[in-house]
Amino acid sequence: MRPSCSARFAFEDGTCPAFEQRTPRQNRLLAALPLWEYERLLPNLEPFALPRGWKVHGAGDRQKHLHFLTEGVVSGLYVTRNGAATEFALTGNEGVVGVASFLGGESMPSEALVLSDAHGYRLSANVLAGEFSHDGLLPRLLLRYTQALITQTGQIAACTRLHSVDQQVCRWILSFFDRSSSTELTVTQETLAGLLGVRRESVTEAAGKLQEAGLIHCSRGHIAVLDRSRLEARVCECYGVVKREYQRLLQPEDIVDDAGVRGACRQSLTFA
Repeated sequence: MRPSCSARFAFEDGTCPAFEQRTPRQNRLLAALPLWEYERLLPNLEPFALPRGWKVHGAGDRQKHLHFLTEGVVSGLYVTRNGAATEFALTGNEGVVGVASFLGGESMPSEALVLSDAHGYRLSANVLAGEFSHDGLLPRLLLRYTQALITQTGQIAACTRLHSVDQQVCRWILSFFDRSSSTELTVTQETLAGLLGVRRESVTEAAGKLQEAGLIHCSRGHIAVLDRSRLEARVCECYGVVKREYQRLLQPEDIVDDAGVRGACRQSLTFA
């Protein structure tokens, strides 16, 4: 199967070198499947690559595929009529984008924006419907993941209302790097302000404080973490709440026992 590459990733002959070293098992949900269930799904998993700034889906779009990320970070955004946006979730290789494809509503009034070059494998909604029609592990994994996603959304809402911009910036940076293999984040302060739903000046001030304290380094739209342990000590409780809930809900052994499935489910879903 030839990868569905964007022009940015493909060679002139249409091949996509980015996928030479990739496998669906780099997605932690797919990695948790028993071998027999994974191999049954494998022919239906279509590779994709999306560059930073692209939309996986727009607000109101019918979600015809479920996207399993193996690399990259995607932001879930609500966008108002006047163009203002705020983020309600971050997704990396611990999860999927397009939950409406299996929840029954087909679409959501939100969009999914690629924050760092994304790679992965997508499964059509039709194939997914078949998975939910019989007793397998994938539906249970996806429902557990959706519960974790709901927790993240609610905690972000609480954080936005109750905690300082400094703490929100810390939370966002740590959450991004939990889901990214990169050591550096490419984001402008204006973009970050939009994601958090705060004034740009507030983000500039918060980032300046973190840089002066030696926790991060900012330069021309790039952020690097210099001292993660001190950054974690400075962040609000919201970061830990979400991280622990992902760890609690996405334990393969618990899900296997719940499903009554036995066999090759050995890989950990420990959330970084």
